[in-house]
Amino acid sequence: MNALPHVLVAEDNELVCEAMRVLFGETGHRVSTAGHVAEILDIMESDPVDLLLLDLGLADGDGFDVLAQMRERGVTARITVALTGREEPEIIARCKEEGCAAVLLKPVPARDLLRQAREWLGNPPS
Repeated sequence: MNALPHVLVAEDNELVCEAMRVLFGETGHRVSTAGHVAEILDIMESDPVDLLLLDLGLADGDGFDVLAQMRERGVTARITVALTGREEPEIIARCKEEGCAAVLLKPVPARDLLRQAREWLGNPPS
């Protein structure tokens, strides 16, 4: 079993995925990235996820599709956080209703994201 926390970045923008891979990889996390609903679910079913950073806008669906299919398949992440560029109260409320621990508005500053991730994962700041 791998002791490093597993972060899954569910995002269809390859540049964002690579930036997140570097950011979390250099701070002691194992990082997977996926941009399509099926790929996200496959990773979640095969490798337990500690922190799911879920973009609400994906190439072939949205984050709500992922959350619904996670429920149907009985898979969960320890912590799920929605990432969105939409600040509408109904979107934020729906994310919370769907089980997201938080909703972060993009772009999220790297330092803030790492600080939050440490809190969610129970790791002291380095």
